[in-house]
Amino acid sequence: MMDERSSKLVLVPILAVLFVMIGYQYICPAGSNSCPFKAGEQFDGASLLSGPYQDNDDFYRDQDLEDDGPAKAPSKFNFTERDLDRHVEFNIKGSDVIVFLHIQKTGGTTFGRHLVRNIRLEQPCDCKPGQKKCTCHRPGRDESWLFSRFSTGWSCGLHADWTELTNCVPVIMDKKEAERNRRNFYYITMLRDPVSRYLSEWKHVQRGATWKTALHMCDGRSPTQDELPTCYSGDDWSGVTLTAFMNCPSNLANNRQVRMLADLSLVGCYNLSSMNESQRDHILLSSAMSNLKNMAFYGLTEFQRKTQYLFERTFSLRFISAFTQMNSTRAANVDLSEPVRRRIEELNFLDVQLYEYAKDLFLQRFQFTRQREHQEVRLKRREERRWLREQREQGRLWQPKHRGNGNRGGRGGGGFEKGTDGDFPATTEDYTSQVARW
Repeated sequence: MMDERSSKLVLVPILAVLFVMIGYQYICPAGSNSCPFKAGEQFDGASLLSGPYQDNDDFYRDQDLEDDGPAKAPSKFNFTERDLDRHVEFNIKGSDVIVFLHIQKTGGTTFGRHLVRNIRLEQPCDCKPGQKKCTCHRPGRDESWLFSRFSTGWSCGLHADWTELTNCVPVIMDKKEAERNRRNFYYITMLRDPVSRYLSEWKHVQRGATWKTALHMCDGRSPTQDELPTCYSGDDWSGVTLTAFMNCPSNLANNRQVRMLADLSLVGCYNLSSMNESQRDHILLSSAMSNLKNMAFYGLTEFQRKTQYLFERTFSLRFISAFTQMNSTRAANVDLSEPVRRRIEELNFLDVQLYEYAKDLFLQRFQFTRQREHQEVRLKRREERRWLREQREQGRLWQPKHRGNGNRGGRGGGGFEKGTDGDFPATTEDYTSQVARW
């Protein structure tokens, strides 16, 4: 009778510990920041989330992120840790604004739609059927947190570049909103492989696109006809051949990404006579690289999953549905000879250098962020094991002293006393199977 009673007394604290362990797994799953201990600081201004970013809310596995990129290669550029760490304290309830610089044919339309339709927000953007623009207001305030084509429209001109946006956006925001608060503007953009982007623009122009209403404002004025002559007569350039497209010296498709990211006021805007061509090219490329590096975020069309991953970690925002990689494009279907490809690369030699720089920095930022995240997960699991060990020790303190053979009834608890950190594996719930891929 005494043995049976002693056995029950011993099992009580053991069952209590097991109950705490099971409950803990649901309260504090691996990768969660809702526990009493944490690996890093929680993000401020993230009230738009249901909680800080959690690993097990991800749409993709590690392998998914590795599949859309090439093998690691040695870096040609010396980036500092500050260059690689791009987390910003974006406060949607404050005065922060994300400004999307949309470069033609870089996948910007798709990414722009993600911004207004696919982010998990406390107050989602209001996108009405049949309307091109959505209303993206801060929670409880009639102020926009997003400056983009699909939120504020082309308020600074059609496909406004860095030179136009940095001078125009603050003025426009002050006009649209009564309160002139001190705002933080976080510029973002998308880049694309120069040859693919060039071919895509050619196909788009061939179908009748012109962008002739673009303002190209610089130093307070648009370029004159002499400074920026058109490549065609008539309303558009429909049906243009690739050869004719390449032969126009004033074609803005040439090195478009560098031109749209550089500070054009440094080279006299569109006045080509202000300095020699070599000096102008050097200044434009250096300016574009510097502006791109200092942007809060940029993505690459060729790396959709990594683009999503880095945006989410940069702004502490989560997308509702996963990005998809579209490899079948009009540009991909163009059959190019090697001489034609080399000619396109020569016409876009500045863009080629910028993209090489951007790709290197992008992949390094991804690796840096991924490694840091893995380190934080390992630290959190170590803290979880420590916490569980402390709970186990507390359970042993509850165990009453017994006489005679009473301790034989507690044999089932011996495993806890002999265990090590490895006896309590970290939580391994994986909810990715419950997320529908988009």
